[in-house]
Amino acid sequence: MGRDIVVATPSGPVNAWRADPPHRAAAKGAVVVIQEIFGVNAHIRSIADGYAAAGYTAIAPALFDPVARNVELVYDADGVARGRELADALGLDAAVGIVRATRDLLRQDGHRIVATVGFCWGGTVAFLANTRLGLPAVSYYGARTVPHLGEALQAPMQFHFGECDGSISADDIEAHRRALPDAEVHVYAAGHGFNRDVDPVHYDPDAAADARRRTMKFLAAALR
Repeated sequence: MGRDIVVATPSGPVNAWRADPPHRAAAKGAVVVIQEIFGVNAHIRSIADGYAAAGYTAIAPALFDPVARNVELVYDADGVARGRELADALGLDAAVGIVRATRDLLRQDGHRIVATVGFCWGGTVAFLANTRLGLPAVSYYGARTVPHLGEALQAPMQFHFGECDGSISADDIEAHRRALPDAEVHVYAAGHGFNRDVDPVHYDPDAAADARRRTMKFLAAALR
């Protein structure tokens, strides 16, 4: 279903995984899938494939390509440390620029409205794609969003958090509600990375299923 493509961005050419629905002409809309700090790995590709199976054209750009190409990190302490290092080296502004270029590519394909769905660090990038690019966005456990809560939403916004996530406190989640009263904020009895079905330590199938159901409902409305 999916295939490798290259996206021309302000930071240079970026590899990406593109998944199209079975009947491409009947696509419901388009989604930019924004990676965790572990890269565009099998898990992120499978998420894009899942959106394609549901009728959306999905592209997951390899955001780290401008600083390190073809990154796929292991889910361990070394992988976390390396992923954070790469995220800091790239910077959020460049990440948003890559999302903008991916959006432009999808618009060239005829998709008038493009949404984003991001995970972990990518959840913060998805939020900034809303405030800075005006894209409907879904953010899964984006802990780096807090310093940017002063930025105004420009499109529909949905957040998913785990109440046992050590990277974002209950006070931080409440700060999202106060700063962004028009956003949907959903909290689950789960930890960080609860959607990561390749990670038996963090995966929570019930929370993941609930979040996906809400995400699909959100996309259906935002891309109508």
